[in-house]
Amino acid sequence: MNKNKTIAGVSLVLALGAPQAIAAVSAEEAARLGQDLTLMGAERSGNADGTIPEWTNKPLASTDVDALLQEKPLFTITAENVEQYKDRLSAGQLVMFNTYPDSYKMNVYPTHRTAVYPKAIYEKGVANATTAKLVEGGNGISDFNGITPFPIPQNGLEVVWNHITRYRGGMLEREVVQLPVARNGAFNPISVYETFLMPYQVEGYELKKDDDNIIFYYTQKIQSPPRLTGNVLLVHETLDQVRQPRQAWKYNAGQRRVRRAPQVAYDSPGSATDGQRTTDQLDMFNGAPDRYEWKLVGKQELYIPYNSFKLASGEHSYKDITRPGHLNPELTRYELHRVWKVEATLKEGARHVYAKRVFYIDEDSWQIAVADLYDGRGQLWRVQEGHQMQYLAPSVPWLAAETNHDLQSGRFLVSGLSNERSESGYNFDFVAKRNTFTPSAIRRAGKR
Repeated sequence: MNKNKTIAGVSLVLALGAPQAIAAVSAEEAARLGQDLTLMGAERSGNADGTIPEWTNKPLASTDVDALLQEKPLFTITAENVEQYKDRLSAGQLVMFNTYPDSYKMNVYPTHRTAVYPKAIYEKGVANATTAKLVEGGNGISDFNGITPFPIPQNGLEVVWNHITRYRGGMLEREVVQLPVARNGAFNPISVYETFLMPYQVEGYELKKDDDNIIFYYTQKIQSPPRLTGNVLLVHETLDQVRQPRQAWKYNAGQRRVRRAPQVAYDSPGSATDGQRTTDQLDMFNGAPDRYEWKLVGKQELYIPYNSFKLASGEHSYKDITRPGHLNPELTRYELHRVWKVEATLKEGARHVYAKRVFYIDEDSWQIAVADLYDGRGQLWRVQEGHQMQYLAPSVPWLAAETNHDLQSGRFLVSGLSNERSESGYNFDFVAKRNTFTPSAIRRAGKR
């Protein structure tokens, strides 16, 4: 099936029943891409005081990584001096200093805008600028080619869709661990094997009829501890989840049965996380945006986790990485970057454990870097951070780890780690087969 015809079909289906779509930007506005804006829509220039440099589109090399690892912090933010820096910290980050005054700190390093995508991905984003539109009340997108629909966003929902649809390599397998860390710092690692297939991100991939309205296919198999070994999750992630809800199945190794899992969405507990995050917190935010009102607050400069190569280093064990309440601050790296700030407020009559979420999204990658999460009483409950890192091949900005800190219980979850493996846990050369993302395939994969 021709890829362009298939995408056009998706656009037509999504447009039906949506008499008014939010317009794309004009050709004159789109002409800024590659000029004062990068091809991904970020401001090309640095900031006024030079603490954020100009974006240069220079791919990162292994020698550059070595140089980053040798750098020393410019300064350190602690509970004692945090007031000096509060304008460049989120509300959740500020509370972390108050909650752990004796142990929590941020080492701030020189800023390097290392987030770079392949040329073909930039071209897709530029093409979307004058065509992509929100439809179905913002729950779908028409006339876009599957990647970063809104390089010049007009509202908060468009910014979030850029995060949801950003390039992540097209096909990937990874073997990583999740660490649900208790208040005293103790944890039992949970090892998971995950595969991804993002059909519209794979150049030359022959789309099938069933790929219509699909963002990605995903499997997660638990490899340890023994009590969870063999449990498998399968997800077909849909673009418009109101028209066609996310499809999910679970294989339970103990029962040896595959069951539909419609609850794997929104605020249901995340798989194998000890209840420390919701399903839609994976990758900082995923899934349908329909339960929230989205407000684009604007842009600001924020200290965010970036170039987290030390955190990902095989020189450090999981015990080295964790401390009671938070990661080992000697292994984290913060830099000053421009971010989009988006507020999500729960709609009247909608249900979710988070009544409000505030997202800070990196302008160069569209990756959510920080999220502050509020409960139904309006109290700050959890703080998420995505510790970003540039993968050198195939040039993918993604995460070395993501954390979710529970300010009320003192526990936190860190996921995506592969430090104790002999090789990287991420394999972007993986060739995914469509027939492995079926209920019968996960039944076979789940046998102990």
